[in-house]
Amino acid sequence: MVLRRPWIAAGAAGAVGVAFLGLVAVGTYAAAPASAGGALALAPGTVPAAYQGLIQKWGTLCPELSPPLLAAQLYQESGFDPTAVSPAKAYGIAQFILPTWQSHGVDGNGDGRRDIWDPADAIPSAASYDCSLAQDTSRVPGDRVANMLAAYNAGPYAVIQAGGVPPYAETQDYVKRIRSLAAGFTAQSAPIAVSAQATGAIYFAQLKLGTPYLWGGEGLPSQGGRFDCSGLTQAAYATVGIRLPRVANDQWYAGGHPSRDQLRPGDLVFFAHDLNDPRTIHHVGIYVGGGYMINAPHTGAVIRYDRIDTPDYIGATRVTSDGAAALPARGSDGVIANGSGAPAQSGDEQD
Repeated sequence: MVLRRPWIAAGAAGAVGVAFLGLVAVGTYAAAPASAGGALALAPGTVPAAYQGLIQKWGTLCPELSPPLLAAQLYQESGFDPTAVSPAKAYGIAQFILPTWQSHGVDGNGDGRRDIWDPADAIPSAASYDCSLAQDTSRVPGDRVANMLAAYNAGPYAVIQAGGVPPYAETQDYVKRIRSLAAGFTAQSAPIAVSAQATGAIYFAQLKLGTPYLWGGEGLPSQGGRFDCSGLTQAAYATVGIRLPRVANDQWYAGGHPSRDQLRPGDLVFFAHDLNDPRTIHHVGIYVGGGYMINAPHTGAVIRYDRIDTPDYIGATRVTSDGAAALPARGSDGVIANGSGAPAQSGDEQD
């Protein structure tokens, strides 16, 4: 949610001059140089196609921002759900509360209105708000990107007063979380390091070969030790100390995305109904090499080896501890704990 505390919202609203907001609205920062926030390119398939152009464009609004960083914030806030409503009354894909929207919302698509529910307005507003915070904290020493993110969470005054990221556990965690999560949205120009834990995850999955599938299965004794697809991958990585989210379309963001020719044993491989929308991911397995994965396929089948080269293959994730830890938490109702109204979907196609 954008500015979770009302007193922070009120303070931040006065921190940015009207002149700066006017400059943002006409795109003064659109030609910003290479971003300090990270590589400019989004990894293919990591954001819904409907928002990719907006995130790529507005993620270069100022030097401190990047498309992967903006994507990470939007995913953290709403899971890319433009209808999200939080218990704290934060709204839309960027989870603005109304006081912050009133002072920082922009008409991104030029239709004459600022609509908190319209991603074409909300995504540019999130970017311009980030950049206004970067300007507010521009004289603070240290990492400008970290200071911007800290101001997003705690307010610019807290960052100015602390001379950098303030000593609040929530704020420090937010900065680390968003920067780690951004790595999962970043196009990789070099091979991604192979996880040392991958072998252990494969070993666990191999021990489960032949186990009958159970929709919703997490391997519990009450479930007869059975799994569904994402329950198997979650349990496999839990044995090597990495806690993955429960469902496949959240596990997709637990690390970087190697290309098909860069796949290594232990990578998670994913399958989707719409290859342009990762929200439609319905299945996940653990790659073992040679074009094969171990997976829990569907009701009536057992955990087994299957080929990954099918028409619905969307890509892979190389799991990292930091990437998994950065993912937003979901409550028992499947809603992102920080305010998303988007329940997680089942990780399996056939049930």
